Amino acid sequence: MAINSIKPFLPLVRRPARYIGGEINSVKKDLSGVKLRFGLAFPDAYEIGMSHLGIQILYQTLNSREDIACERVFAPWLDMEALLRAKSIKLSTLESEIPLDKLDILGFSLQYELSFTNILNMLELGNVALMAVDRGADAPFVIGGGPAVFNPEPIAPFFDAFLLGDGEEAVIEIADAVIAGRALGEARELILERLAKIEGVYVPSFFDIAYNADNTVKEIIALKPGYTAVKRRVVPDINALPLPSHPVVPFMETIHDRATIEISRGCTRGCRFCQAGVIYRPVREREPELVLRLVDETLANTGYDEVGLLSLSTGDYTYIEELLTGLMRRYADEKVAISLPSLRVGTLSASLAEEIKRVRKTGFTFAPEAGSDRLRLLINKGITEEDLLTTAKMVFSLGWKTIKLYFMIGLPTETGDDVTGIVRLAECVRKIGKSVMSGAAPQINVSAAAYIPKPWTPFQWEPFAPIEECMEKQGLLRKGLRDVKCEFKWQDPAMSLVEAVFARGDRRLAKAVLAAFKAGRRFDGWTEQWDFEAWQQAFEASGVDMAFYAYRRRGLEEVFPWDHLSPGVTKAFLRREYENALKGAYTADCKTDRCTACGVCDHKTVKPVNAQSPPGRVERPRPGPSVPVKLTLGYSKTGEMRFLGHLEFAGAVTRAIKRAGLPLKYSGGFHPLPKLSFSPPLPVGVESLDEYMTMEMISTAEITDIKDICARLNRQAPSGLEFHPFVDVSLKSDGPSAIMLTEYLAFMKASPLNDNGGFEDIDGFIRAFRSRESCIVSITKEDKVTQVDIKPGVAAIGNAAEGVVRLVLRSGAGPKVRPHDALAGLFNLSRQDASLIPVLKTKSSVRNAAS
Repeated sequence: MAINSIKPFLPLVRRPARYIGGEINSVKKDLSGVKLRFGLAFPDAYEIGMSHLGIQILYQTLNSREDIACERVFAPWLDMEALLRAKSIKLSTLESEIPLDKLDILGFSLQYELSFTNILNMLELGNVALMAVDRGADAPFVIGGGPAVFNPEPIAPFFDAFLLGDGEEAVIEIADAVIAGRALGEARELILERLAKIEGVYVPSFFDIAYNADNTVKEIIALKPGYTAVKRRVVPDINALPLPSHPVVPFMETIHDRATIEISRGCTRGCRFCQAGVIYRPVREREPELVLRLVDETLANTGYDEVGLLSLSTGDYTYIEELLTGLMRRYADEKVAISLPSLRVGTLSASLAEEIKRVRKTGFTFAPEAGSDRLRLLINKGITEEDLLTTAKMVFSLGWKTIKLYFMIGLPTETGDDVTGIVRLAECVRKIGKSVMSGAAPQINVSAAAYIPKPWTPFQWEPFAPIEECMEKQGLLRKGLRDVKCEFKWQDPAMSLVEAVFARGDRRLAKAVLAAFKAGRRFDGWTEQWDFEAWQQAFEASGVDMAFYAYRRRGLEEVFPWDHLSPGVTKAFLRREYENALKGAYTADCKTDRCTACGVCDHKTVKPVNAQSPPGRVERPRPGPSVPVKLTLGYSKTGEMRFLGHLEFAGAVTRAIKRAGLPLKYSGGFHPLPKLSFSPPLPVGVESLDEYMTMEMISTAEITDIKDICARLNRQAPSGLEFHPFVDVSLKSDGPSAIMLTEYLAFMKASPLNDNGGFEDIDGFIRAFRSRESCIVSITKEDKVTQVDIKPGVAAIGNAAEGVVRLVLRSGAGPKVRPHDALAGLFNLSRQDASLIPVLKTKSSVRNAAS
């Protein structure tokens, strides 16, 4: 076990599956055989980061090189941070527990400005200097990528470099530059010069900023000859990229718990509020045959039961109907659902919806964005109220009962009528639902967030709406939507204000990020962690005027802090679009209309790429003769598997069964579930050699033998999970008087509690326990503390070997006693300390209470 390991202390934290690694398709290399150690960092919780497709793509890209070890690291939750600091353990990668300061490159995915303090926390926990200027020759190069790097200035002092744009090709070039520079023993400055030569790489220390007396930017000064601006890196054709068909499969449920398949990159609809529509141009579609192949390989490698087709506007994909029909024809019988998470109003047809609901009705979210046709024209949304109501009627008529609507408040020129228009529009959708559903009430979920004028959008000159105004509008929406029986969700406008300050800010804001970090700010994008007052204090202590950055309308000739970082779209084009917005002029999509001269395409290398041909006919699988069969399998759950909760473990088993190609039986209804059942849940942190599960499957001529089934499963099971034919019949109960006896071994000397010799007199503890009439232990469950006498629940206790205690616990009569409860009572430990003792369940049996 690594000296820096947090693994022995995982029983002390919530959701330990965040930190164990070892997932299916994760890659752990022999570090002695690689030239570069690359840490792929996501400054948010594991379940957020592992839902991000970019992380998955870069992980596979980097690990495709034998001489590069790419490993992942995520922001530790507050309890884990406290533990790392208390135990003086460095934050390390999941796969090999490499401390962050021992990496060559630490690459952060920057999705969201409110994660900035998490970046500093991860650096400090990993023993990496916060300021780039303070890093020595052996320190990792800290590099950022993602949408937030199109204005990274507020965090520029903390980073060595940023990558603007597509990463698949550039990340390999970055790795090779560091490999080459370090092989030659080059100084850090020389390696940064190597990085600066890579298209799309921005080295902030090679630029200086001069300011005017009014605090606006006077000039962006290039410090290196020939390196005066940075243009976004663009992969011209995503069809030429290797298919990312081996995504890591998390053990725990993530935000997007499915196989995510990118069918298209970029969008040219031209919504004037949307930064993504600018920084991912032009549209580059993946050929349908490659999409089908990618889906097929990804499902085989993961075992997922849902596929999400990812694009900024999935319904605009050239052959979306043919693609979806082919997918459902191929996978409907396997109960694989298809979801289209980014559908634009007007692009959903009845035939598409019919295909989607064949397995289960995945949800629909539509984004009218604004409450009036006037305002939707101003933002170039290109949909009308009639479009939305027509789409809603179709969705309800096909059996959906819930629709989600997303709006923004604080858009330029927004009036009170535009805000009340949101209520009116939601009410119209609800009325349509009631009429279609014969009087039954549909559920309309409305969300509205304050609009942030982001860099590199036509509205970058506009101010952020005052939070008092946003709060007033949210109040109107709360009341109005409640009156028309629609649900309403909103985000605190103060969150959006802080995000706006950083999105529109400059390097002088770095001191505010640092002050907030030192004041304890973490996970500010999480509602339960948000503290606006703390941020106000950090800005005030740093001398930062939030209003200057957020509320100020920018002059048309003003120099922006991000002017030297180009997504390819020109500032002149954005200004034209800004003027068109104020005139109420619509700009058509260049995919279906003329070129808008935005500046991205050179029409030679970089140009729109549309799918050229529909997919071939997908044949439905033809199963041979089969019969339903119900099987009971035994299994052991050891190693890191002990940290999976019951639902997490059930998900891991289900996906292993699907990867093994075993045809499960499913329940009926709108949300079919696999017919699986498991032995009673183990306490998290306890290993076991004696578990069982029942599964119903379709037995075919090729799949009949239970040993073969176990062998198939074991080839697909994660480390620590092993299946075997179940032969024990002793678990059959004779009725309500039956008592289950469960035997455990507790390895006292393997616990970190034994570091100071705390378990030398195990026999003495056992004698004392046996002599007591009762043993009261405090047990906390769901923040409720109860006092339990564990003595009746302990059937036997003794020494099994040197430093190993044998426990036999009974259940079925009185309160259930868990093994760590018994150890807490036996050794006079707190329940928390007792959880650090490794425990293995060896056997279960049932006997009649009278016997």
